[in-house]
Amino acid sequence: MLKIIMPTIMLIPLTWLSKNKYLWINTTSYSFLIALTSLTYLNKQYYMWTSSSIIYFSDNISTPLLILTTWLLPLMIIASQHHLQKENLNQKKLYISMLISLQILLIMTFTASEMFLFYILFEATLIPTLIIITRWGSQIERLNAGSYFLFYTLIGSLPLLVALLYLKEMNYSTHFVFMSLTSNNYMMNWSNSLLWLSCMMAFMVKMPLYGIHLWLPKAHVEAPIAGSMILAAILLKLGGYGMMRINMLTTPITSTMYYPFIILSLWGMIMTSCICLRQTDLKSLIAYSSVSHMALVIAAIMIQTPLSYMGATILMIAHGLTSSLLFCLANTNYERTHSRTMILTRGLLVTLPLMATWWLIASLNNLALPPTINLIGELLILMSLYSWSKFTIILTGLNMLITASYTLYMLIMTQRGLPPHHIINIKPSFTRENLIMTLHIIPLMLLIIKPYIILGNTL
Repeated sequence: MLKIIMPTIMLIPLTWLSKNKYLWINTTSYSFLIALTSLTYLNKQYYMWTSSSIIYFSDNISTPLLILTTWLLPLMIIASQHHLQKENLNQKKLYISMLISLQILLIMTFTASEMFLFYILFEATLIPTLIIITRWGSQIERLNAGSYFLFYTLIGSLPLLVALLYLKEMNYSTHFVFMSLTSNNYMMNWSNSLLWLSCMMAFMVKMPLYGIHLWLPKAHVEAPIAGSMILAAILLKLGGYGMMRINMLTTPITSTMYYPFIILSLWGMIMTSCICLRQTDLKSLIAYSSVSHMALVIAAIMIQTPLSYMGATILMIAHGLTSSLLFCLANTNYERTHSRTMILTRGLLVTLPLMATWWLIASLNNLALPPTINLIGELLILMSLYSWSKFTIILTGLNMLITASYTLYMLIMTQRGLPPHHIINIKPSFTRENLIMTLHIIPLMLLIIKPYIILGNTL
């Protein structure tokens, strides 16, 4: 792990020692090198544990998420250049330092082998994200959004801290391997249901589960472009990763506690998809679609079959790249029209034809058209849900129909129709923007050829 963590830490002095004209070039190229270095972990993915220390390890669940984290940092730096154009040099460097520190914490979270360390790092990711939203957000509502984000996550994760203290008292260790060997000892007492709920609540808020999802649209709408990208692509996946880890340790009780949560996530999936159909704000629509996709992941993780875990891992990676791409596209529209309202940004197909191509590819990935990697993930989850209960095919089938409807609605509203008068004189798409879209789409296309490298711990 040190070959990823140490170079990422060294990005901070590089940022502060770079001159103004070399700042973006230095940080982007160096972070790309780190991303390419992380790809070497895919070779070791077929071993159960690849570890250089007792504290950090990577296995088949954490490796795809680790690589996604390193891949997104250069893309966030490229995407933020226009947003920070009017800021002074120190503010630019502080912003990039926040992104780098967030990446360091995320890498350490995904590779921590001890539950207490995982919890501390999981909570520490709040600080840089909160600063990015409240300092560089676009509107005054960003303070309110930051408060929602902070208190939902903190209140949800406090029971997890109490549960971890209890488990530490019972087992004298919270190492993942040791806990998996001794899980049956503490799961047979009267408080096992409460303990399970305490462990799960932090991750359900982070996913987020329908009903405790209100912080997410607010945070997405008010965050700058890099904040939206990292929230949608990585921070939501922390919840899924944590649920996978905890489920493996609480196997006896999960099989009796998961019914209400699967039902709530399937119902929430339909509800948030319907909410997307009546959204006027582009970023809000993409944020609610994230809640809908993550509901499928929650249901898959709760079922705990090899097929559902494979589907959940694939859908998390695919959704991370797709939602990040959609937020980048929404940001390019906002930088030109200065509005997120879809009816005020219509008709861009004529003026920006190449950007319309990226919109089409992103939309087709979002609605899981064959042969995209999103479809593979959704099909695996649908098969596992159908094996669990045949009635779920009604809800999941309806959700796929509504997802296709709101995705095509978003595409038609932003690209077709007559352009309004205020966007007649519009800037062309820049090479920088096309590069961001291409670097999102290349991994999505390549994973279609070889999807089993991100299938999780089952192959």
